[in-house]
Amino acid sequence: MAETPETPARPSLRERKKLKTRAAIRRAAYRIAGEQGWEAATVEAIAAGAEVSPSTVVRYFPVREDIVLTDDQDELLLARLRARPAGEEPLDSLRAVVLDAVTASLAAEPAETRLRAGLMVEVPAVRARLTETTAQTGRLLSGAVAERTGRSPDDLEVRVFTAAVLGALREATVHWAEHGQGDDLVELLDRTVETLKAGLTLRTRP
Repeated sequence: MAETPETPARPSLRERKKLKTRAAIRRAAYRIAGEQGWEAATVEAIAAGAEVSPSTVVRYFPVREDIVLTDDQDELLLARLRARPAGEEPLDSLRAVVLDAVTASLAAEPAETRLRAGLMVEVPAVRARLTETTAQTGRLLSGAVAERTGRSPDDLEVRVFTAAVLGALREATVHWAEHGQGDDLVELLDRTVETLKAGLTLRTRP
């Protein structure tokens, strides 16, 4: 069948093998971390669990913490952000794409999503790497935010806006994990955006 814009090209055999290997490494890491803790999830243990060599693990994930943090969603988030209605407020657009992604993650990989959030709280190295990857995602999404507002991606306001939104959503996820993951994460994220929309005012409770 001929390729059309509506029918993207099927990944090559090589790409499918790479995706399969990445998935196997991530499954092994989650399994070991869930059963024995993050310290037990060494490169060697993950490699054995995924039936690959340690060098393969390092080649796919040079930073070990990325195995549980990287979900290859940045490009998809970018595409979905660019596809949002042109007249929509940037904050509402970011809320829509992030909340949709979190909802899908909770539905498709509930155990992995909860474990990842737990590791963010329990393991300083994972928390630190999350901060770095969130900043990288912010830089990527800044381009789409800039396009929607007629600004330059390097404008201070664009960078601060995008970083503030993603940082706040990250903190809401950490809050969820610190409090036993009993609340509705999507609802917490939505509340977080409403706090930002209120202009970052914080009233004293009576």
